[in-house]
Formats: sequence, structure tokens, C-alpha cells
Amino acid sequence: MTYQGVLHRYGHLLDLPAHTRPVSLLEGDTPLIPMPRLGAELGCELYVKFEGLNPTGSFKDRGMTAAISEALGRGAQTVICASTGNTAASAAAYAARSGLRAIVLIPEGKVAMGKLAGAVAYGAEVIQVQGSFDDALSLVVEITQKTPIALVNSINPYRIEGQKSAAFEICDSLGGAPDWLCLPVGNAGNITSYWAGFKQYHLINKTGLPQILGVQAEGAAPLVLGHPVEKPETVATAIRIGRPARGEQALEAAQESNGMIIAVSDEEILSTQRLLASEGVWVEPASAAGMAGLMARTAAGEFDPRGKRIVVVCTGHGLKDPAIVTESFQSPQIIPATYEALSSLVA
Repeated sequence: MTYQGVLHRYGHLLDLPAHTRPVSLLEGDTPLIPMPRLGAELGCELYVKFEGLNPTGSFKDRGMTAAISEALGRGAQTVICASTGNTAASAAAYAARSGLRAIVLIPEGKVAMGKLAGAVAYGAEVIQVQGSFDDALSLVVEITQKTPIALVNSINPYRIEGQKSAAFEICDSLGGAPDWLCLPVGNAGNITSYWAGFKQYHLINKTGLPQILGVQAEGAAPLVLGHPVEKPETVATAIRIGRPARGEQALEAAQESNGMIIAVSDEEILSTQRLLASEGVWVEPASAAGMAGLMARTAAGEFDPRGKRIVVVCTGHGLKDPAIVTESFQSPQIIPATYEALSSLVA
């Protein structure tokens, strides 16, 4: 049967209200890419779940199909979100698909242009807030409590329901859960949904449960520090969040899975972004955090990946933040359009 999206394939496993009217861009069904060279270096069976191949270039589409479908079904006419970029693009796209008005609040000057361009292209009304993502989210929560506007951030429970589908897909692809799942942690909706999905699938299909390694950036690591970060700073804009909306659930996921949440430096994130690209997978900086955490723990002798089956979740495509690459790129050499000039360089 032709693939028809997350709700069509896994809707029977998702806790969605009866009034839900499916809105899909054929999200999900993303590849689980083997990483043989990096896996051989670590001594493990290594895969990347490449969520950057969703319709708007990030994992957010899995939750957004559910959140927008529910909002449309109950008669909402406008949706709103606070975003560091990926949620904005996803909300804008699914709102456009369903004919709803979309309003997105972003922290002033803190969103990668590749993400902002997506929200604009899909027709959202973009508003910059003089403050952080956390300030923007507080405003969004307040206005949705006082008006009929529908909130589609990850504190919306239907977002979590949709995002559980990624755990189902991993189990279906591998024939069971991996030994470890490594992923970035920002607002903490994704780690929450993966753990919920693995637990649900295990109850139904006895697929096993992974240990979870959640990874934050050192400049935005409230779950590692044990307190909010008032002015989070990191090159990994997608996880530049100082007060995760689902922080408690993230800590529970790490504890229940016998895993951990750690922090890595921006330098480690960017070097790992280049490492993933060397094996053909280009991701935005935040998406490299999970792999960076795995590499850092292994290098420090605090984790032994040998013989294990490990899935690293890469949450967004490299085109989301191309400036990270191009800023340090020197203009290509210019040569005459002759064979001799080319052969002198490549021979």
C-alpha cells in the first residue's frame, strides 16, 4: 500500500481525539541509515535516524501532523507557536496545508535563516520577541489561555503522540529496539516522545527498551546543571533553550531507561557535524549533538559501545543552517574553462 503519512500508518496507536481531521504532508518513514565507517571505529552497529528528510526538514513534522489535525478537527482557525526555527517552519507548512492562519514567535536575531525562510515561504506571520525562546513560549501560552488560538508547541500533548511514531519506525526497521538511542535535547519533547513510543511498542510487540543518551549543548544545559539557564547560548540554535517545557519528563526518560543526559561543547558539536558529513549525512549543528555525546563519552572511557546496536537521531537537515558551513568557506578557486587548467589541479 502506498505510504500515506504518520497518522495513517500509526494512528491506531496514538491517543488522538475522535474529532481529529488528518492533515498530512507524508511525513515520517525516514531512513535508518547504516554508518559502517563510524560504526567500525566505535566497534558497534551504528545507524542514523535521519529526520532531516521529513517534508520541512526536521522531526517536528511528526508531531505537527497530529497537532494541526486535532486543531483543525475542533474548529480552530489560527495556530501559534514559539520557535527556535524548526517548529515555526513545520507549523507554517501544516497550517498552510489545512488552510489555517499561522503565527510564529521567534527570539530576536536567534533563528537560523534557513529555518526562518521556511516559515516565511509557507505564509506564516512571523513576530520577533525581544527575549529568549522561553520568553516567547510564555507569551504563546498566555495568549492561548485567553483566546481561541491553538497552541502547537510540544507542550501540546498531541505533538508527543505524533512524535512517538519515530520509535515505532526504528523498531519496525530493526526488528526490535536498539541498545542505545542518542539524541539532542532542547525543549525535551523529542526525548519524551521517543521513550513513550518505545515503552508502548514494547508492551504491544515485546520489542525491548533502549537506554537513552540525551545530549544538551554546554551553553544551554539546564537539565545537566540542575537549574534553568537564563541566557542560553550555543551555535546549536535548535537546542538553545534554557527552560525545557518537558524537562521533568526528559529526566524521567533518562532515569527509567538507565541512561543519562549530558552536555557537550559547541566545538564537539561542530566537529561531529563534519564527521557525519564525511559519511554522507549533513545535519544542522543541533542534530549532531547526539553523536557528539556518544563520541565524547566513548573517548572519555565512560561508555563502551563495542558490540552494541546504537541509533543516533539526527533531527534536522544541514540546509536548515547552511551559514555554519559557508561562513568558514573560502571562495572556490577560479580557473580558465580549459582541460589543461583543470587537469593541472586534479591530476
